[in-house]
Amino acid sequence: MAETETTVTERQREAFKVTKNYMWFSMAAGLMPVPYVDWVVVSGVQLKMLAELSKVYGVPFKANLGKAAIASLAGFVLPHAMAFGWLGSVLKSLPLVGSLAGIPAMAVFTGGYTWALGMVFIQHFESGGTFLNFHPEEVKEYFRAQFAEGRKVATNLGRDKKSESPA
Repeated sequence: MAETETTVTERQREAFKVTKNYMWFSMAAGLMPVPYVDWVVVSGVQLKMLAELSKVYGVPFKANLGKAAIASLAGFVLPHAMAFGWLGSVLKSLPLVGSLAGIPAMAVFTGGYTWALGMVFIQHFESGGTFLNFHPEEVKEYFRAQFAEGRKVATNLGRDKKSESPA
């Protein structure tokens, strides 16, 4: 049977599984009660996800370019969403009440951001891209859309059936 555009390949399934798993890992890191340390751990989780996605696609991994991609894509959600995520981290520093408010906000933010990062790189690698020819500006709108979708998936904690397939 010929493969059509709507057919999901085994490689895409594997890449989607990697992205989803690391989304959950980053959400767990976002639950850390220590302000700002959570961001360091989340960044490490995201970098590890990019390394695994590059293996799935046979793309040489470049840690410094992966870090640059993570940082550059953050600029596309800074106006309101990044503030929301940082607010979650800052709120954690307030005794009791801050943790109750900040931890869930941070987990949803980091889950959404990691989801979007993974989906952008799946699309990029699927089109034959590498870390060397990644141009964040070209994926800005797709990243924003995937960030919104990722926040929905994170909020629903995997109960949404749409989160079960990469289509």
